[in-house]
Amino acid sequence: MAGKIRNYYAGGNTARGFHNLYQSNLEGLDRLFILKGGPGTGKSSMMKKIGEEWLRKGYDIELLHCSSDNNSIDGVIIRELGVGVVDGTAPHVIEPTAPGAVEEYINLGEAWNSDKLVGKKGNIVKLTGKITDSFQTAYSTFAEALRVHDEWEKIYINSMDFEKANQLTSSLIDKFFGKIKLNKKADVRHRFLGAATPQGAVDFVPNLTEDLSKRYFIKGRAGSGKSTMLKKIAAAAEDKGFDVEVYHCGFDPNSLDMVIVRELGFAIFDSTAPHEYFPNSDRDEIIDMYEELIAPGTDEIFAEDIADIAGRYKGKMQEAISYLANAKSLHDELEEIYIGAMDFEVVNGIQEKISAEIERHAEKE
Repeated sequence: MAGKIRNYYAGGNTARGFHNLYQSNLEGLDRLFILKGGPGTGKSSMMKKIGEEWLRKGYDIELLHCSSDNNSIDGVIIRELGVGVVDGTAPHVIEPTAPGAVEEYINLGEAWNSDKLVGKKGNIVKLTGKITDSFQTAYSTFAEALRVHDEWEKIYINSMDFEKANQLTSSLIDKFFGKIKLNKKADVRHRFLGAATPQGAVDFVPNLTEDLSKRYFIKGRAGSGKSTMLKKIAAAAEDKGFDVEVYHCGFDPNSLDMVIVRELGFAIFDSTAPHEYFPNSDRDEIIDMYEELIAPGTDEIFAEDIADIAGRYKGKMQEAISYLANAKSLHDELEEIYIGAMDFEVVNGIQEKISAEIERHAEKE
């Protein structure tokens, strides 16, 4: 029987630049293969093939998706084996803990014809510069959108009952955990709920929550305390020794969008746009922050201001996404140059060596 795939992002194009949560998800692995090589050298395809191989053998795998290319992944983890294969090229900064013993660097540059690349040097440098500029412009535009979003939040923060918010959070923590405290250290993993990609906002909420017995959908407005509540729930889970998956906002990594405690079978998440979902079974429950905490009539009183802010925010987000799409288009051009210089038979040989190494590791386990 084939294993299951868990999909998520560990890196994101955010209002605070490219934000990296890779290390949190690689902690505890016994073997980590870090792939080095330019665009178009087959890193993503190789990782997908390795993941599919172990999936067929019945192992669950984790796919770390690429926020800059909807068709690529940044890594694959076979958690049961303690093995991972990841893209170690910029902007993925992966700090080794025990080079050679745990981490092994794999150079896909062995498979390219340097003479062909030298002849394209000018174009490579030019495209690389344009890609960098597109990403930086996207990040600065996301930052402008965040400042507009802060205006939005302020309206609701000024209309919120903070005492009620604290009471609601305390009651949920008591409901989830009661007086239970496990005699172990919590395993905490930080990830992104979704990501801003060249094709817009993408998330994997259905996949991440499909096996859970209870899902809580938080509804509300910007600034209605959703992230603060999630931070307190995550902290309580960790304090009580429960393993917890902490999902950050793909737009602002300082905010949280979801907490999952699989040992208790529940997820609680921000279910507002751009990751808006609705209950579809009796395992689902809505927590309405607007209804519970915001002064009645706030939407109506500030309707004109809210409409103006929403329009400006949407415009900035669309503009930022267009820069990500431009970076992807330029990246595709750069990939074509490298693909033309690659010997993919050599790449296949490298993949076979990695697969054999993972097989040896699995036999030891």
